Amino acid sequence: MQFAALVHTIVQHRPSGGKPNLDTAAFIRLLQDTMACTDTATEKRIIRFQHVSDYRRFIQQLPEVPSSSSPQKSIRQMPTIRGISCRLPAEETLECFSGRVWIEKDCKISVHASTQKSIAVEKGIPWGVSQIKAPLAWSTTTGHHIKVGVIDTGVDFNHPDLRQSLSRGINLLNRSMLPHDDNGHGTHIAGTIAAANQLKGMIGVAPRSLISPVKAFDHNGSAFVSDIILGIEWCVRNRMNVINMSFGMKTRSKALLGAVINAHNAGIIIVASSGNDGKRRSVDYPARYPQTISVGATTKLRRVAPFSNRGTYIDVYAPGDKIVSAWLQGKYHEMSGTSMATSHVSGAIALLLAMKPELTPTEIKNIIKRSIQPLRGNKARRTIGELDVMRMLQAVEKA
Repeated sequence: MQFAALVHTIVQHRPSGGKPNLDTAAFIRLLQDTMACTDTATEKRIIRFQHVSDYRRFIQQLPEVPSSSSPQKSIRQMPTIRGISCRLPAEETLECFSGRVWIEKDCKISVHASTQKSIAVEKGIPWGVSQIKAPLAWSTTTGHHIKVGVIDTGVDFNHPDLRQSLSRGINLLNRSMLPHDDNGHGTHIAGTIAAANQLKGMIGVAPRSLISPVKAFDHNGSAFVSDIILGIEWCVRNRMNVINMSFGMKTRSKALLGAVINAHNAGIIIVASSGNDGKRRSVDYPARYPQTISVGATTKLRRVAPFSNRGTYIDVYAPGDKIVSAWLQGKYHEMSGTSMATSHVSGAIALLLAMKPELTPTEIKNIIKRSIQPLRGNKARRTIGELDVMRMLQAVEKA
């Protein structure tokens, strides 16, 4: 059956006086036919069902399709946004489904950092951890028992500075394997948040917090939006307190926004990097969504780093220039990027939550914005500034 004819059969059943019901069986047949089609260029798409009843019927009927022709293995389910991801012909818009499903391209998304150089060894407290005054808080809070989901490239489970700080996490690219890092970025982020090797290595912002590595990014530091959504869903299901998102893209995704809103409504604080384009009035998604805490990067001189996006979309700045942290094979690397700034903020929130676990995402965002340290060379605006852990904890005490 031709694609257009299949679409016609899907929407032909129309209850009296209402919108057409989705003919789920025909919809599954359509997916079968298009996925079996090898002579057309395809691309990854996200399809969201407007009505939960349509989505439920689809999920119920999908396993009933004969296995030889089932598209099941090629379809990834995303329950919290009532969606699926799959490959469809590049020109297909599913226009005939308006009112029943939304479709968008499953875009690529990249981590926000650039590798600078390898460092022989890092001992003690990195400059960024000191600059945000985290060590002054450790007599009061070390982030004990706070769970931070790091959606990234995975983590080096054998790194001596991270061994005490990791839970199993999940590998979304290969569910049968641990989320081992084959890039380095995720290990670097995890080190800044929670490294805990006082005698021989480095110490992160919240050394007793627990990192759950969520591997959504491949060895190139690249992922699809659908992988990020599945990562967010995992974090919600496994009751993370904080999600670190050191990545971004230029295009807006309603599917990703839906997943972010769900996590926010579940009480999870989402910290996202703003991007490394040096733009004054723009930040990347998902940092641009109001449900996240958007982070820009500063230098040792407390100035906005030249590469960092800046402006009104930024909620807080944090150290992001020449940051040394853990790397693959037990090593250390120096990296720069708003990614690095984001991990400082996630660690600071872990310190705060260990003291006051009842705080909501909105309350935490307001506390951080209220307790910033003014930036140097920015006299005109006092509404933006750098993360300051001690001011943050004092703001909670006064509240």
